[in-house]
Formats: sequence, C-alpha cells, structure tokens
Amino acid sequence: MKKKILAVMMVLTIAIPVLALTGCKKTESADVVVIGAGGAGLSAAVQAKQDGAKNVVVLEKMPMVGGNTNRATGGLNAAETEQQKAKGIKDSIETMYEDTMKGGYNKNNPELVRKLANEAKDSVAWLTKLGADLSDVGRMAGATNYRTHRPTGGAAAGASIVKTLKEAADKEKVDIRLWNKATEIVLDKDGKVSGVKATDKEGKEYTINTKAVILTAGGFGANEEMIVSYNANLKGFATTNHSGATGDGIKLAEAINADFVDMAEIQTHPTVVPDKAVMVTEAVRGNGAILINKDGKRFCNELETRDVVSAAILEQKDKLAYLFFEDGLKESLKATEEYFNMGLVIEADNLEELAKKIEVNPAALTESVNKYNTGVESKNDEFKRPDLPRQLNKGKVYAIPVTPAVHHTMGGVKINTNAEVINKDGNTIPGLYAAGEVTGGVHGGNRLGGNALADIVTYGRTAGKNAVTFIK
Repeated sequence: MKKKILAVMMVLTIAIPVLALTGCKKTESADVVVIGAGGAGLSAAVQAKQDGAKNVVVLEKMPMVGGNTNRATGGLNAAETEQQKAKGIKDSIETMYEDTMKGGYNKNNPELVRKLANEAKDSVAWLTKLGADLSDVGRMAGATNYRTHRPTGGAAAGASIVKTLKEAADKEKVDIRLWNKATEIVLDKDGKVSGVKATDKEGKEYTINTKAVILTAGGFGANEEMIVSYNANLKGFATTNHSGATGDGIKLAEAINADFVDMAEIQTHPTVVPDKAVMVTEAVRGNGAILINKDGKRFCNELETRDVVSAAILEQKDKLAYLFFEDGLKESLKATEEYFNMGLVIEADNLEELAKKIEVNPAALTESVNKYNTGVESKNDEFKRPDLPRQLNKGKVYAIPVTPAVHHTMGGVKINTNAEVINKDGNTIPGLYAAGEVTGGVHGGNRLGGNALADIVTYGRTAGKNAVTFIK
C-alpha cells in the first residue's frame, strides 16, 4: 500500500511541472518583427535581411501573403527609370511630384511625396534586380506622362510583384508566419518598442521580444463600420479590398498613442463590377477604353482622377456605366484576359448587337463611338481627354458594367520620411516604423493609380533599412 501511495505521489510530482509549462506563454526574440505580409511588409522584410538583420519575423493573420497587393493590376509609378529611357519616354521626378500633389489636392505631406517621387525609380530597379518584370510602361489617370511600370504586354503587376518578393524572402530565409495575428505592440517604460504579442494559428498566445517593429498591416477598406465612422456617405458601398483589410494596424497603433492623418480621405474606384466586387484596372481606360451610360452616351473624360470619374458615374442612370473597348485594346493589354476568364465581359460582333445586349440605344452608342474615334484621329476629344492612344474600331466589341466601390484608405498612421511612426505628442516612437496603406500623408485627398505600389515598395524598403540601422 505504501508503495502505491509513493508511486502516485511521484507521478503527481512529475506531472505538476509539465502542466505548468503547458500553461506558460512562449517567449522568443527577433531582430525585426514585421506586422503584415503584403507588398510593404515583404519589401521591408527583404530589405532588412539584405541590410544585415539576422532574424526577421513576419506575422500575417491571413492564410496567404500579398494582401491587397495581390489585387493591384495597373502597375508601379516611377519617373526617370531605365525602362522609360529605353522606350524614349520623357518624364521627370519633378513632374511625378507635381502630379501626385495635384492628384491629392495638395493635402499630401510634401516631404513624403518628394521622397516617393525621388526614390520610386530605385524601387523599380530593386524589384527588377530581384527578378520582377516591369518592362512595359503605361499611363494611368492623373499622370502627365507614361510612368506606370508593369509586366510585358500590360499584365497585372501586383501579383507578379508579390511573387518576386516572396521568392526573395524565402531566399533570404525570412520567417513568414501565416495565420499568426499581432495583438499588441509592446513598449517599455521609456516608450520604446520592446516586443510584439501575437496568437498563432491554434490561437495560442506568445511574445516576440524585439527592439524594432515595422507596421505594414494595410488599410481598412473591408471594414464598413470603420469606413462609415469616418465617411457616412460610403455606407452600403461595396469594396475592392481583400477580406483581411479590416484596420487591425490602425487599432494596434491607436493603443500606443500613435498619431493619425487624413482618416476621412477614402477613395472609391470608379470601375468595379456590380455585385462582384471585381475591380477593372484603370489601365483599361489608360489604354483607350471609354465609359458609356445607359443612354449609350459618353459623359466624362475617362482619365480624370478616380474621385472625379466615380462622381460622374454616380450621376448616371442607376449609378452605372459600361466600360467599352474592342479587340485592338484587348490585344494591347494582357490584364483584360482575367475579366474574360471570369465571365464579366459582354461580347458582340458589332455595335448594334452589343447595344441590344446591354439595352442601350444602338444609334446613340454608334454615334458615341464614332465621335470618339473622330476625336482620336483629330487629336481633339470632346471631353478634353489628354491621352488618346487608339481608335476603337477593330474586330469584336465589348462592354463591362461598372460602378464605384471603396478602394483605398488614404489616411492612417502618421510617419516621417524615415518611415518612423509619430505619436500624438509629435515625437517618434523609438523602434516603430510603418509603411503602405496603414500610413497616411502620402496620397492626400486622392491617390493616383500606380502610386500605391510605388508607395509600398519605397516606404517598405525605407522602413526595413532604418529598422536595421536602429537596432545596430
């Protein structure tokens, strides 16, 4: 009997420490922790490794990398690049700066825009060196010149850039953790970054001790409640954002007294397929497509800024328009292929047949297209469209129904040109950096198409470089 009691006591003595260890929260260390594995986060992580950080951890709450960058199709804006020079395109950093400030209604932080314009060309060169194809150069709304860099034939740029960055991250042995959500940025008693609390894919909590955190968690375009809290007019709008764009980074920053800027500046994208939440890239309009209303008539300059074109569509019958193009444009832009594959395009052999399918007046549609083609030939468009790359008169004709949807949140965490986060007292938070759509100040009151990819790579790299400098 005594032997049995002794054996039970020994089992209990052994079991108690095991249970205690099971209940403990794991703690580890890293040189740099990146919150969010979109284009900005991956750029920051790769750059940090290139600059000498030994252990870089990327926390991503979603089951895949890329975030909204996967959905970016248009391209990456940059001036004075080798790709432009090879095509004989005359552009300047100063013009890109002026276009961006004008597009943002001068609400942008000029210092942040100046850095973006100066260094975007370096981002293109860096991505190209990593293996990205950015050889094609197109033009997006609000740009004076052709400066939107994208893959050969005008293919979608975002997913291609994500693929390049993910391969580079794997090569650099970046520790990317999917299904891992950051829950708190930890500051020490002096207000300096000391760690990140997170939960893993099983919901278990753990802490990473670190002196440098880079916040790249994206915007809040998929969080209707947060959107409406800043702009009640957007209640009920669809969104082009992926489901993870819920403003988690905003909440993390808010909890540590970070300052914010331009939170009410929320952009709608004018050409989103109703009930599908599929955005039709601005590059389609940039390559020559026009907008037709339900009366079969053009109603605006398609290359006005996104807010202006969105407003114009909302003034039309049923707040809807049709994006019209033909085989010539289809052949010029590979990005259109996905819309055909998804069954979003209404096809016809001629204008009369298309008019019947989309239920508009055939004579009005024919007159609108012919008038546009005449304007292209004479270089005198009735809506003063500045760029007329082609007549729409080749082969079959196509239409895609479109309406505006929430697209980009220009406001966010306040940063300086070092990508350092500023608190509400006007001071930097030592060890905390941010880049991408989680930040504010770069785009002001309206973002130009092509500037998001420029922003995330340029400021992602800046954050990665300065985080490593800080820990050294």
